[in-house]
Amino acid sequence: MTHGFKLAACAEMLWLDKPIDWRASRLKEMGFDVGLWYWQPHDHDKLIRTGATFTIVNGYLRGRLSDDAGAEELIATARQTVHGCRRLGIQRFNLHGTGLNAQGLPDRPVEHVTGAMWLKAQDTLKRICELAEEEDVVFTLENLNLVTDHPGTPFALAEDTIALVSSIDHPRLRLNLDLYHAQLGEGNLIGLCKKAQPWIGEIQVADVPGRCEPGTGEVNFAGVARALAAMGYGGPVAMEAWAASDSDAALAAFRTAFTL
Repeated sequence: MTHGFKLAACAEMLWLDKPIDWRASRLKEMGFDVGLWYWQPHDHDKLIRTGATFTIVNGYLRGRLSDDAGAEELIATARQTVHGCRRLGIQRFNLHGTGLNAQGLPDRPVEHVTGAMWLKAQDTLKRICELAEEEDVVFTLENLNLVTDHPGTPFALAEDTIALVSSIDHPRLRLNLDLYHAQLGEGNLIGLCKKAQPWIGEIQVADVPGRCEPGTGEVNFAGVARALAAMGYGGPVAMEAWAASDSDAALAAFRTAFTL
């Protein structure tokens, strides 16, 4: 049995030669919920016809947490995103410290996050909570890594996202704890999960190095799964990973790692 974990996978990273609605349908057939990176490019009618459950999407189009202009843009495009995804039934909308381009790089790289930026980020996230209350959804704040994929991103470490989310401590703002990024940035994944536990809204996984499915790298995801179960975590766990070779095999490895 799967100890209450609700398993999902990011459709944008699997079966790259297939249309997105085919991928969503296949994930549903295999018993997984569906995560998306983007909502605008896709035909929502086709996605709805798959009958899949769509769980999370990038929750904004542009904007930043830590300056006035960026915050206004973030709030406006977050509202646009929630409205645009209404028919898909998505309830979790993902945020980062700043907008990212197609290469995953920040639109405004930051070397040092100042105290004023921290205070502005808190204020922006409080406004996000107000929006979430109005729209009856949840926003998550995702940690990223600075060493490989997202250099220059403010509030990238899990330590940073935990600090922000816990300081606000609102049920409409949770952590998207990405263990791939955390392994690259901090390690000590089980300890990190314990520290983050009260505020986790979703856990995302991919192995290190390579960002492929569990079992292709150094992380003992079966051990992580046992620790999460011992903590009483029964929320969503999503594979946000490339398939090392075959997408079906990658998903089977993911399911095995998180089946107890």
